[in-house]
Amino acid sequence: MGMIGGLVAGSGAVETLGRAALGLTQALRPDATEGQRLDHEGRQAALEQLGDEFALDRRGLFDRCVDGLNRLPRPMLALGTMGLFVYAMAEPVGFAARMEGLGYVPDPLWWLLGAIVGFYFGARELHYVRRPPKVIARPAPVHSAWIAPADGGADLDNPALRDWKGAQG
Repeated sequence: MGMIGGLVAGSGAVETLGRAALGLTQALRPDATEGQRLDHEGRQAALEQLGDEFALDRRGLFDRCVDGLNRLPRPMLALGTMGLFVYAMAEPVGFAARMEGLGYVPDPLWWLLGAIVGFYFGARELHYVRRPPKVIARPAPVHSAWIAPADGGADLDNPALRDWKGAQG
């Protein structure tokens, strides 16, 4: 018994068998630490992409004021229309008098108002359609590092794989 143990231990067979078992285990079940590192990198890349989407460049006071004014027309139109309904319920006589006054506005003035509002919203929509999309670099898929090396040269030090590729090609 002691002699067989000495032969096996002296030849390095146990160590080689242990390394083979470890390699097989890692091939079938990836290293948990490596998986956690890759998950962390993926989450970090997603957070960086989200931060890039919401990053604002530093602007001056005038630019911020103009941007604020450009955001007012749509909410004012919506709130003003609801306000007209409230006004009609609260004071029907005054509302009727003002609506009767709108009947005296000439048609060309209504057309002008329609053109101004239409061009404002149309130009705004066209601005967003014509803007080139922001291209954000995406990280490489996580599983590709497990399937094959990126440079393709890491498998050249494996003689069995080299022989197999030679037999295939």
